[in-house]
Amino acid sequence: MEKNINVFGSSIAWGACDKKLGGWVNRLRIYLANEVEHYSETYNLGVSGDNSDGLLKRFSVENEARKPDIIMIAIGINDSHYINSKDNPCVPLERYEKNLKELIRQGKEFTKDIIFVGLTKIDETKLMPIPWDKSKYYDEENVAIYNAKMKEVAEKHNSPFIPMLDLLRNDELIDGLHPNTKGHEKMFQRVKDFLIANKII
Repeated sequence: MEKNINVFGSSIAWGACDKKLGGWVNRLRIYLANEVEHYSETYNLGVSGDNSDGLLKRFSVENEARKPDIIMIAIGINDSHYINSKDNPCVPLERYEKNLKELIRQGKEFTKDIIFVGLTKIDETKLMPIPWDKSKYYDEENVAIYNAKMKEVAEKHNSPFIPMLDLLRNDELIDGLHPNTKGHEKMFQRVKDFLIANKII
């Protein structure tokens, strides 16, 4: 059966820092195109710098254009960072939770198969603040909190959750935030194995 898969996220889903094969989503696209009979399309809808606020603005129209059978959502690392001080998060946790619930509501207008991809670990020693924007800080505690909230929302709405927080090592993060080629390969393998084990593909 042919299936359209929409994968939403930020720069990690988009494939930043994987110069070999363009990230875990593109690796999934290549695998499915070559290995799965009657496979249709995998759309990489990752946008660098995006968070759940930004994703909500484009989510419905992107899905309407592509008619997905499966929606994958990998968003939250940019929600978790804070600006200048920890009491000024980019997207407060309560709003992040509300946004995830709204993404599920909107997603169910297109498909019952909505899968969440958990947040990846960071190396906060390189991100306090981030070198390319001295006002922004990422820390491991916040990433873990936002990841736990995603898992909680997914479970409450009977949506699968693919854990990622335990997967990568610091030496697989090219700048403390983005996975390198090896990191993207490990993410792809975990997603692929999950989809196969759960008979989604």
